[in-house]
Amino acid sequence: MSEFLSHAAIVSRELKTPCIIGTKIATQVLKDGDMVEVDANKGIVKKI
Repeated sequence: MSEFLSHAAIVSRELKTPCIIGTKIATQVLKDGDMVEVDANKGIVKKI
């Protein structure tokens, strides 16, 4: 629930832009320079 009240979530709602938050393990899985594919409308982040 707290993700929906985060600053990023509030700003993205106000700007009507998709936002990916609460990924839980993204910082453990993704490293600097990794390429990712993001579908913010579906809430999907894929390492490519």
